[in-house]
Amino acid sequence: MTVGVLDLQGDVREHAAALASLGEAVRPVRGRHDLVGLRGLVLPGGESTTLSLLLESSGLFDPLGEALAGGLPVLGTCAGMILLAGTVLDGRPDQRRFGAIDLTIRRNGYGRQQASFECDVEVAAIGDEPLHAVFIRAPVVERVGPEVEVLAELPGTAERPGPARAVVCRQGSVLTTSFHPELTGDRRLHQLFVEMTKEEMH
Repeated sequence: MTVGVLDLQGDVREHAAALASLGEAVRPVRGRHDLVGLRGLVLPGGESTTLSLLLESSGLFDPLGEALAGGLPVLGTCAGMILLAGTVLDGRPDQRRFGAIDLTIRRNGYGRQQASFECDVEVAAIGDEPLHAVFIRAPVVERVGPEVEVLAELPGTAERPGPARAVVCRQGSVLTTSFHPELTGDRRLHQLFVEMTKEEMH
C-alpha cells in the first residue's frame, strides 16, 4: 500500500523524501485516478489559495473531499492545515476547504514571510525530546472544536504575544500542523502519521 503526497504546489519533494526515509512507498497525487488504493495522503505546505484553485482546476477537490469523508488518513501541514479546517479567516471569499477537522484558522496569523521563525515545541505523542519546528507564514489556530485533540501548543512570547496556540492537532484520521515538519531531519511526526495510516487498515 502507498502513501500519496498532493503534487500541485508546495513542499512535495520534502514530504516524499521524509516518507521514503521511513520505508513508505510514495505516490505523487495530481489527478483523481492517483487517489485509488492510497493508504494515506499528505497535503503539503504552499499557498493555500493557489492550492484551492489548483484542486478545483485539476478536478481533484470533490473526489478528495469524498475520500476524506470516507476516512482516508491525511496529514496537512501549514497550507494543508488551512485546506482541512472547518473555518478559515482572512482567506478569499470563494476559497473552498474540506472541513475535515473542527478548527478555525487565521491565514498568515503569525505575520508575513519576514515574520517566519523557528522554535522547539513539545509533542508528547511522539516522545519527550522537543521537536524543532519551522514556521513560514504560518496559520494561527483561533478555535479548537470539542472533538479535536491538541498534541502541541506554542506559548505566547514577547515577539508573539497572546495565549498559547495549538500547532499540532488531531481529529480521528486527520493530523495537522501549522509548521513544516518536512523541513527538518526529525521524522517523528511523519512516523506518527504512518502509524495512523496503518491503524485505519485494521
